[in-house]
Amino acid sequence: MGLFLTAEWRNLAMFNYAVDPALIRPLLPYGTEVDLFKGEAFVSIVGFLFLNTRVLGIPVPFHRNFEELNLRFYVRSGAKRGVTFVQELVPKPAVAFLANALYNEHYRVARMSHEIGEGTFGMRWDFAGRRHSFHLRVTGDPQPLRDGSFEQFIAEHYWGYAAQTNGDTVEYAVQHPAWRVWPATGYHLDIDCAALYGPEFLDTLSQSPRSVFLAEGSAVTVSHGRRMRASQCPQSDPARPQVSALDSRNAAR
Repeated sequence: MGLFLTAEWRNLAMFNYAVDPALIRPLLPYGTEVDLFKGEAFVSIVGFLFLNTRVLGIPVPFHRNFEELNLRFYVRSGAKRGVTFVQELVPKPAVAFLANALYNEHYRVARMSHEIGEGTFGMRWDFAGRRHSFHLRVTGDPQPLRDGSFEQFIAEHYWGYAAQTNGDTVEYAVQHPAWRVWPATGYHLDIDCAALYGPEFLDTLSQSPRSVFLAEGSAVTVSHGRRMRASQCPQSDPARPQVSALDSRNAAR
């Protein structure tokens, strides 16, 4: 896979919720199955900063630095552990158009802003006629991810999978060093779950998050996508289970 995008992902606020696998199973791209941590499936609301963005090595004027907010869940394809997105929000129409056109992602456009303070990070966005926001606090220094930890499971998925309209899947690699993280010492999340993600996610996202943490982030690279033909995907075999019982400690990156 050749290099498609380089950027920095910084200040990744991650709100993580347990989810019934039956809710996300219909959204699985072909060739993937739900990835579990100690027998449970999770979705995450992730808000972060996209900085110093280059597409095919070229910086695009007025599109280098912006916010992103996404709802994602965790999948695997064989030994590859990855993520699939329910929806992504960005403030740049051209970014949304490119991602949707090339990867069939689910980007939408919203007016967005952020604030960074001493030990704080917050984001605001306007969507469906409403102001949404989050804010979290951390203290101390970020800590390396501990092997086998929940934070490692959430943060270390190095592949993306996007279902295509014809049933195929586009797979792309995301490379970055392991991140350090802060557990949130306090947070506030004010969103309309149904307006953002549909009523089917209302019960899941109305519960308290299983965890909230902030990852410091790093430089990242995203590869060109590789198309996985539906007729060749292992999931097309009806004998193949759709949910993996392996947890993160036994999974290869």
